[in-house]
Amino acid sequence: MSAKVLKVGIAGYGVVGKRRGDCVDRHPNLELVAVCDRVFKDDGTLPNGVKHFRTYQQLLEQKLDVLIVCVTNDIAAEVTQAGLNLGLHVFCEKPPGRDIADITRVIETEKKNPDCRLMYGFNHRYHDSVQDALKIIRSGRFGNIINMRGVYGKSKLITFNQADWRAKREIAGGGVLLDQGIHMVDLMRLIAGEFVDVQSFISNGHWGYNVEDNAYALMRTSDGVVAMLNSSATQWRHQFSLDINMQRGGVILRGILTGSKSYGNETMTLVTADPDRDNGDPKEELFEYKDDPSWDSEIAAFTQSILHNQPVQNGTSHDAFETMKLVYKIYYADPIWRDKFNIENPEVPQ
Repeated sequence: MSAKVLKVGIAGYGVVGKRRGDCVDRHPNLELVAVCDRVFKDDGTLPNGVKHFRTYQQLLEQKLDVLIVCVTNDIAAEVTQAGLNLGLHVFCEKPPGRDIADITRVIETEKKNPDCRLMYGFNHRYHDSVQDALKIIRSGRFGNIINMRGVYGKSKLITFNQADWRAKREIAGGGVLLDQGIHMVDLMRLIAGEFVDVQSFISNGHWGYNVEDNAYALMRTSDGVVAMLNSSATQWRHQFSLDINMQRGGVILRGILTGSKSYGNETMTLVTADPDRDNGDPKEELFEYKDDPSWDSEIAAFTQSILHNQPVQNGTSHDAFETMKLVYKIYYADPIWRDKFNIENPEVPQ
């Protein structure tokens, strides 16, 4: 008996949607049958035989098993809910919406459709360097975490030669922190747990849009792990860096393999510390990563959860909620930014 093949539709067929489509094409249990995007002038069929439509409502009229959501933040939650309500398994790109209210509504819909799998695309969790770092950290080899320092920066807000929706609060909900920095926020949560104390400075002083171009945060967990974060759209040399310092050494992540190739080589450095001997010059082991299987690995994990009727392990709606909550804690912690844009306290139920 042949393996089951799930019929897939993609809502939002831009750069990310097409990349997800390539992952679908490479997976033996998935078949891309239809896509939608506002850029299409009319309805029709792509050269590969996949149907295309202008609206997600038309897409959802097709016979589908899986919906992949790659739309703008203002309608991400709406499209996700629509798919779940039709009994579809849904994979949605980060962020899950513009704010906490969006992901809260999605979770309510998810609870009403318990047979549907819902997963969010926190893709950095699936990078090999991150996976290896997690194994080292969780092994206890270097003891407990003391602190973390992370920088995730790019040179502008508007990317991929797209329209400027990323710089419009009414569509995006936030700026570089919500769009890109959310990956670093998610990784810090994954590594250290939940942060209960947050201080921050948020600014849009360079680009002047009504969303942030820099976020600086200082955060602490209940057991004392401190994390420092800068999410930036004025990092002229694109940068991804995360230092995790522990009692007997640490892990240093540098670079991240992306489509733009602008963040440098992806590496992990293991630091073995002996404070009584090395005088600040410890033994280091460098590991380099040449390939990025993360996109395929992520879709494969989602597909397996469907085929084997298993819970989603990474990128759950709970992950999405807690990561969005921490993003909004960072926004709220700056009183000037809070008042300027009427940011509500994420700790208070809306």
